[in-house]
Amino acid sequence: MLALLRTFSWLELRRHPWRATVAAAAVMLGVALAFAVHLIHASALSEFGQAVRAASGQPDLQLRAAQGDLPETLYGQVARHPLVARAGPVLEVAAQAAPAQGPAAASVALRVVGADALLLAAMAPELAPRPFPDADRLAMLSPGTVFLNPAALQALGLGETQGAGRSTTVTLRGATTAGPARVAGTVPAGGPPLAVMDIGAAQDFFARLGRLSRIDVQLRPGQRAEDFQAALPALLQAAGLEPRAAAGIAVVRPQDTARRTDDLSRAYRVNLTVLALVALFTGAYLVFSVLALSVAQRAPQFALLGVLGATPRMRRGLVLAESALLGAAGSAAGIALGTALAQLALRWMGGDLGGGYFEGVQPSLQWSPGGALLYGLLGTAAAVVGGWWPARTAERLAPAQALKGLGAAAGSHARMAPPALAVAAGAALAFAPPVAGLPLAAYASVALLLVGSIGLLPLLVRGLLGLLAPWAARRALPMLAVERARRMHGMAAVAVGGVVASLALSVALTVMVASFRGSVMQWLDAALPAPLYVRAAGAAAGDDSAALPAGGDRTVAGLPGVERAEALRVTSLLLDPARPPVALLARPFGRGAAQTLPLREGPLPVPEGRIAVYVSEAIVDLYGVRPGADWPALSRAFGLQAPHAGGGAPAFFVAGVWRDYVRQFGAVAMEREDFIRLTGDARINDLAVWPAPGVDEALLKTAISAALRETAAGQAASPALEFSSAQAIRERSLALFDRSFAVTYWLQAVAIGIGLFGIAASFSAQVLARRKEFGLLAHLGLTRAQILAVVAGEGAAWTAVGAAAGTALGWMLSAVLVYVVNPQSFHWTMDLRFPAARLALLGLAVVATGTAAAWLSGHSAASRWAASSVKEDW
Repeated sequence: MLALLRTFSWLELRRHPWRATVAAAAVMLGVALAFAVHLIHASALSEFGQAVRAASGQPDLQLRAAQGDLPETLYGQVARHPLVARAGPVLEVAAQAAPAQGPAAASVALRVVGADALLLAAMAPELAPRPFPDADRLAMLSPGTVFLNPAALQALGLGETQGAGRSTTVTLRGATTAGPARVAGTVPAGGPPLAVMDIGAAQDFFARLGRLSRIDVQLRPGQRAEDFQAALPALLQAAGLEPRAAAGIAVVRPQDTARRTDDLSRAYRVNLTVLALVALFTGAYLVFSVLALSVAQRAPQFALLGVLGATPRMRRGLVLAESALLGAAGSAAGIALGTALAQLALRWMGGDLGGGYFEGVQPSLQWSPGGALLYGLLGTAAAVVGGWWPARTAERLAPAQALKGLGAAAGSHARMAPPALAVAAGAALAFAPPVAGLPLAAYASVALLLVGSIGLLPLLVRGLLGLLAPWAARRALPMLAVERARRMHGMAAVAVGGVVASLALSVALTVMVASFRGSVMQWLDAALPAPLYVRAAGAAAGDDSAALPAGGDRTVAGLPGVERAEALRVTSLLLDPARPPVALLARPFGRGAAQTLPLREGPLPVPEGRIAVYVSEAIVDLYGVRPGADWPALSRAFGLQAPHAGGGAPAFFVAGVWRDYVRQFGAVAMEREDFIRLTGDARINDLAVWPAPGVDEALLKTAISAALRETAAGQAASPALEFSSAQAIRERSLALFDRSFAVTYWLQAVAIGIGLFGIAASFSAQVLARRKEFGLLAHLGLTRAQILAVVAGEGAAWTAVGAAAGTALGWMLSAVLVYVVNPQSFHWTMDLRFPAARLALLGLAVVATGTAAAWLSGHSAASRWAASSVKEDW
């Protein structure tokens, strides 16, 4: 009997290879997309993590300041502490490097690490210098000497120098200093462009004498980080630090740094993986559709097997085996395709898929056997799940009725209670909080809404087409199409379920992307009020080096042809050692916070004796801060290196919440005058300039450059400036946005394609099973064109209902994505926007394609001889 069942399945696959191909292809695409996303991010995270570990070395813990630098006097106390085996002082500086003879425009952003050369071999072997043959063996201790990693050598075009082992010279520019630096060798550290200097030389070159970015600590054997943490207050007191300054020094563990690296892109990659698995879900439904129609078509054959001795359990196992075979074949092909897609994506797009999380990292593909096995099993499991209900149908088949042609009760009533409960549960889960920082309940909500809504399709098909029945009753051909489509509502649900699922997800993604893009454009209008912006050439946004000279805003504001100039200071603030630093923005609020910031809540009146701060939405979610309340944690962490005017810790009041689509881990904005009063730091990152009407922009830029050079005359070097218009920044930002969401567009296209494959497969199977019906219609006098019109009409009716259901379901899913998934994943909100014209075109395209697929499927059946079709019987 088992041999007979295997032969039965093999003959079925040989008779209809297209059916198996379509189902396996759907699983293949879903597995390929999910596995490609997994490989890309695993490779990028591994490469990025190796770069971070190489630059950080191998300490047991690190000491960092909550805001600003550490005093160098602290290093001696740490190095001499009984619990410490060795301690390494580190100064990190963001700089620009260019070949000595090259143009300034060819400069490369470079991370310079100043470290104790004698400790590098033990604490950070990846940063240990390897001198060129012509360099002195003590070159690491020489002033103005750097050692570059391979990425920096390549970016600066010094590969030939590396191959020849010759020293060369580059121009190195910091915040306020610039000069020649000798490249004396290399370091093996990977990752983005990096340079290593002796810490004394780095402090002298970048005018940071007496300052450290961090202190790396290796404890003695048997000592614990908790013991050092407990001894830290006494150590800081011995170093002569004031209590407020000591409170701003945090102990950071390497595992926290690794976790922050992972958290940097976790929400982005999880969302992409879920979207890729959506294609797998659609593929599972296509397997269900193909097997359900196959079982309906083979009902007499299953009945014959039952008569020959096949038990109901054997029939169920046969269909499940077929679905597992399809899933395994599709998964194997999907693993291979996903590997190829990941390799191409890493070569063309880098490791961030447009997200911008791993800039400067060019990872190589790291194939994962565990990941391949996981996604292969997922694909197979999805196919088995898709084949479960058809298998149950084959199990419950009554052989006697099926042999008489009564086994395919397609119009049987399905139970509506389970899908209705699934929809209700999905709606309830949409209000659940995140789990471990991820919207897992929201993902479950989306899945339940999809499954439940597809389960309600028979009721929807019967109801909507029932409204068309009176109109169609006056015409013969529309009546045939509508009545059959309405009465075969169970089969209609099977046929268009994939279209509903894929269209709903495409509509949801379209609405979400349109809402996000519209909100970003609105945010840019508020964040970029000035027509012209000035910053140091090559400086990154929020670069703490603050390369523009102090007082530059007053100098530029006094120039002829300038109506107003505003300064922006951006620095970082470590509020929690286990989290990434937050951005601190100090800017003037002369026009009022409501006009300066894109506020979501506020501004609130500030109590006497409090300093107003405005927090981004991420701060509210991550730190539990609420508008209208004090923020003691910020008081403890902020400005602890400088005395407060009142003699005590500054008291901060959260006066509002604003939207920030740039800094995922939070930002705090405050009045620049308050920032300067508390810290004495008047440096500038960016200048916003309002030119007077009719001013020649080229002449104004020349005047601004000359004025800032004059202001920086007392410094070692004047900064090279970069001018950007607000319009150019908007265009660049939107281009980056579109690049970030390019993958979602491909996912939408794949989902729609799978859904249309499903409806084509459904109609192809149906027309093969309806050859007798077509022959009878031909004997009754219908022409070939009229039969095709009936089939196309059924396809139009079913896909129209599917398009309406998919669009409505997509609107519900978009609300979950916009109001739940995005705030819980990225900690920002947006306004819901419906691109009506785009959604209408998408629905019409689905209806037109479904109708064409039905017509093409009926074309072959209608071309057969009517007599031979009527005579066909078992």
